[in-house]
Amino acid sequence: MFDGYIVVYKFVSDLHFYVSGGEDENELILATVLQGFFDAVALLLRNNVEKKTVLENLDLILLCLDELVDGGIILESDANVIASRVAMRGADADVPLSEQTISQALATAKEHLARSLLK
Repeated sequence: MFDGYIVVYKFVSDLHFYVSGGEDENELILATVLQGFFDAVALLLRNNVEKKTVLENLDLILLCLDELVDGGIILESDANVIASRVAMRGADADVPLSEQTISQALATAKEHLARSLLK
């Protein structure tokens, strides 16, 4: 409890992840949301969860948040589902990031590199 809010947190290397809710919220559900978010981030960043990597891929992290919660309502807490929705590139790319082939992963990396160079 912190000033009437329940705060669940996780520290990983140089990052701090927090989820907060009202005092009437279920702490286990908040912990599940935090774990689902962290696992999705770890899947998308290929277990390289560090400050530099997170800042370079902030768009993916924000999309994870968008897929996880909308207006305080929990939409999804399964990390694989969240990561696959974030990694989706059109209707025919319904393959989770962890199940992509090497050529698909290279194409994804090439797209991210091209987007970062165009900015």
